[in-house]
Amino acid sequence: MKAPNMGNLMKQAQKMQQEMAKVQEELADETVEASAGGGTVTVTVTGALEVRAVKINPEAVDPEDVEMLEDLVAAATNEALKAAQDLAASKMSRVTGGMNIPGLM
Repeated sequence: MKAPNMGNLMKQAQKMQQEMAKVQEELADETVEASAGGGTVTVTVTGALEVRAVKINPEAVDPEDVEMLEDLVAAATNEALKAAQDLAASKMSRVTGGMNIPGLM
C-alpha cells in the first residue's frame, strides 16, 4: 500500500480550510426564523448564531403575565438557534464530506 503524498494532503487541507472560511462568511449573511406561541414571538438568527431580530405581537404584552412572554421569547430563541446550527452543519458537511471535525460549528 502506497503512503499518501504529504504535499497533496496539505493542499487538500488548505483548500478545505478556504472553503470552510467561505461557508462561515456566507452563514453570517443567511438567516432563519422560529416562532413560539402561534407566532406571538418570532426570532431571527443568522447562520453564525447571532440574534438579528425579536418580534413580539403587542397583544402578547400582558403586564400581569410577563413570565409567559419571557418563556415565549426563550422558546423562540432556542428554536431559531437550533435551526441556525442545523443550517451551519448542513453547509459545513458539504465542505467536509460529512466528516465530523471537532470545533466546527
